[in-house]
Amino acid sequence: MKRIILGTDGPEIGRIGLGCMGMSAFYSGAATDDAASIATIHRAIELGVTFFDTAEMYGPYINEELLAKAFAGKREQVVIATKFGTMRHRDTNERGLDGSAENVRLSVEGSLSRLGTDYIDLYYQHRMDPDTPIEETVGALAELIAEGKIRGYGLSEAAPATIRRAHAVHPVTALQTEYSLWSRDPEAEILPTVRELGIGFVPYSPLGRGFLTGTIRSVDQLDADDFRRSNPRFEGENLEANIRIVEQVDAVASEVGAKPGQVALAWLLAQGDDIAPIPGTKRIAYLEENVAADAIELTTEQLASLAAVAAPVGDRYPDMSGVNR
Repeated sequence: MKRIILGTDGPEIGRIGLGCMGMSAFYSGAATDDAASIATIHRAIELGVTFFDTAEMYGPYINEELLAKAFAGKREQVVIATKFGTMRHRDTNERGLDGSAENVRLSVEGSLSRLGTDYIDLYYQHRMDPDTPIEETVGALAELIAEGKIRGYGLSEAAPATIRRAHAVHPVTALQTEYSLWSRDPEAEILPTVRELGIGFVPYSPLGRGFLTGTIRSVDQLDADDFRRSNPRFEGENLEANIRIVEQVDAVASEVGAKPGQVALAWLLAQGDDIAPIPGTKRIAYLEENVAADAIELTTEQLASLAAVAAPVGDRYPDMSGVNR
């Protein structure tokens, strides 16, 4: 697999990472087969995947614990990214935004313990806390870097102005947000901002929460508690309208002899050498498909055809107030 440097001074990683959320939370089948998830992580390492993404709220907590088991004896082979800021450790230990310096400290100690490591490679603020100045949060993160508890920090779903304010306090290693043929919003302001500042870019949900694989045609295929059942893009007439996107991706996939999901990833990788998507899966077969996308070269005409795909119907989340701020 091709390798890139994440941002200006970040770690060197395989340019396709592994999102681990679905192994433990939110999606159908989560937390039902840890052995299969661990086997998938081990296979990922064999294939050259080095960048693994988790968060304290995935479970909560159990996804970090799962990764600790998977990385036993393999810590130096992997780059671990985890996230804080959506669990309130100062009071209830329940979900809620808290970017305070105190919560940063409490959060990192918990993640270090659960991950079974003495340092975290990349520590993201999961969502921006409107009640805490970003300067306070980043000040605490800079202290953790100086202490060696984290190697670098990132932001997730932050607006351009917030990114600039954070970067002025201490350089941001990476910005994570949703980006795919299904969600191209970052192209307007986010990508130009991070590229100007030398910040790495990590697209999450690069397969449109599984939609771009072409396998989802009805929410009846999903478990009752699957997050996607409440996602506007998967609801009713929206889902029917959005199937046209997969049909266009599938047409290109037929041309190159690949799966739709592989073509979606190949398109994303073609958007720049500074992009490191983290497609998620808990199955070895899908992992191998995703990693193989690294070798797919799309023609100029194919890239243009995919770029012309219409925007999906429906918002990315039922409540969009928590993103891009």
